[in-house]
Amino acid sequence: MVEQDEGVEHLMSSPVESVLPETTMADAAEVLSRKSIGSLVVGDERIEGIVTESDIVGAVGEALDPETPVSALMSDPVVTIRPTESIQTAAERMGHNGVKKLPVVEDGSAIGIITTTDLALHLPEYRVNMAHQAEADIVDGEWE
Repeated sequence: MVEQDEGVEHLMSSPVESVLPETTMADAAEVLSRKSIGSLVVGDERIEGIVTESDIVGAVGEALDPETPVSALMSDPVVTIRPTESIQTAAERMGHNGVKKLPVVEDGSAIGIITTTDLALHLPEYRVNMAHQAEADIVDGEWE
């Protein structure tokens, strides 16, 4: 079991997927879908930004051209974390900065990513166990 004071390298997904700033919104969406991931780091040698599913959905909602480069959609500067920083620090950094994804950076390069989903699944005091089926009294949408 992973503890809050362990380094984020124990929870991060790796390798991190990245695209170049000139990658089109359509191509980025295809990568997100194919890889079943929620974000892409933008940049080659150094992190220039991050583009998420939400960024792309918002751009579609605004009727942006699918050929729009991700550099027009990405968030920057990017909030990051080092692999040896604690999981608790990652959670606090996400909360203080209003982000759901933190690229894990070593020597200026993204080596992984940690997300709020990672935190929710691995911090036992916050874990929510889902029922296999709805309780009998709320099957019809009743709420207490």
